Amino acid sequence: MSPGLKQPPFIVLIDDDGHSAHLFMRMLAAADGPAVRYYGGEKEGVAGLAHILNDPRAQWPDLVVVDLKGHSEASLEFVRHHQAWLHQKGVALVVMVPPTDRAGRMIYHEAGANAVFFRQPELDAYRRELTGITEFWARTERLDAVGM
Repeated sequence: MSPGLKQPPFIVLIDDDGHSAHLFMRMLAAADGPAVRYYGGEKEGVAGLAHILNDPRAQWPDLVVVDLKGHSEASLEFVRHHQAWLHQKGVALVVMVPPTDRAGRMIYHEAGANAVFFRQPELDAYRRELTGITEFWARTERLDAVGM
């Protein structure tokens, strides 16, 4: 690719469960969804994000999806610690969490998540959540990422 041409837009997935990450990427690819770069769990994910976001010449993700199950508050802690940095860079941050009520979702929104999606055990329900993530990504895609 020529230095002046940008790569296609992509989302970053930070997930501490490799099987879950593989399913996420496979299902988005099957639905002709956006490109996904899997950065591993929290530690690896933050390092990978720092590497590209600290380089103004690098192609930045439009969206970071966090699905950490290390313990019950891992995704919430990630949002609290990293949302300001990501928002400053213009990168939307969403989380995938077990199904919860409105009050449970609001905790993530108040911490700085742009959206909350549910980790679904049933495949069709999970596919619908991924469709929601794709639609969210399409609505929040940066104009520079689409050549405007």
